[in-house]
Amino acid sequence: MVPYSPSWRAQFELVAGDLRQALSGVTSARVEHVGSTSVPGLAAKPIMDIDVIVSAEEMQMAMAAMSSAGYVHRGDLGVADREAFRPPDDCPRRNVYVCREGTLNVRNHLAVRDVLRTREDLRDEYGAVKRALAAEPDMDIDTYIARKSAVLQKVLAESSLTADECLQILRLNDPRNGGPGL
Repeated sequence: MVPYSPSWRAQFELVAGDLRQALSGVTSARVEHVGSTSVPGLAAKPIMDIDVIVSAEEMQMAMAAMSSAGYVHRGDLGVADREAFRPPDDCPRRNVYVCREGTLNVRNHLAVRDVLRTREDLRDEYGAVKRALAAEPDMDIDTYIARKSAVLQKVLAESSLTADECLQILRLNDPRNGGPGL
């Protein structure tokens, strides 16, 4: 994990411009910078997360456009209505997903980003939890996600997601709360 870098926004804008050009025939497509690198002031792994959000009707068209632009399809990686792609290069390092608009997964990404951008107290609390977890030498991804759940629930409580949707996200992320984990 590294301190926030203002260069992440500029790097995103370059990649987003290329993606928008590649997706120019997909009328519903919008490119969103999500994840920790999208939140000014938040420490993060220096790997951008990008959601290409499209209508259900244009998922296949968007996936074909991504492939034509040199992105390699990796499947849904266990998340329905989200298709992962490996970029054609590693500069900048990034994870790119084509996501069906309106899904809880997409709304969760946008809600966390938007709340953390406006609430410095929650951003700082979330960052402290992430740094503490990253410092543990034997940390695995499932435990990392589960142990961030409490602070993420505080973040999501400030969003437009319903209490039931927040509970669904908690169950997905933390097997101790009845979910399978990620």
